[in-house]
Amino acid sequence: MTGTVSFRQMQHGTRADYELLESLEKTYLGTLPERVLTALNRLGDGLQGYPVSRLTHSLQTATRARSDGADIELVVAALLHDLGDDIAPCNHAEVAAGVLRPYVRPEVTWIVLQHGLFQSYYYAHHHGRDRHGRERLRGHRWFDACASFCERWDQASFDPDYATAPLASFEPLVREVFTRPAFDPRYVGADPA
Repeated sequence: MTGTVSFRQMQHGTRADYELLESLEKTYLGTLPERVLTALNRLGDGLQGYPVSRLTHSLQTATRARSDGADIELVVAALLHDLGDDIAPCNHAEVAAGVLRPYVRPEVTWIVLQHGLFQSYYYAHHHGRDRHGRERLRGHRWFDACASFCERWDQASFDPDYATAPLASFEPLVREVFTRPAFDPRYVGADPA
């Protein structure tokens, strides 16, 4: 189905207009996995200075998560945790968490949302900042999970000699997660606090 709505202001839309948009949006939503993978691939050309590209870092993080037996949601989160680096370097974690939120459980969203703060434990003191900023979240039910995500997978994934799995090995997982019904109660609970 193709076409264009009749309105120039949403308040003037008809039922037929909104049925058309709903149909087109469903088709567009079906291409989400491809767009996510394309955005991830752009990290290969991003920020320089690390011993591996941001894409390779993301692949290493996901490879480590999968090797540790993490579930599909955490593996995909590990793969996409820095997805926002390309267009939102100052709040990349919020972007990545926002992309994942409709498709994964709240714990996973919270980990991705907070990983930037937790990751600063490893470098903030080199800039004269407080490396213990994450301590303000101590006691949160997912604090230990986020600390572990950063310790075992994220901060350790800048190794050019690490046997990193290729993106193709993660594509089925990305497709599975991003073809789920958005905010399906089987996958998503209350918004993370």
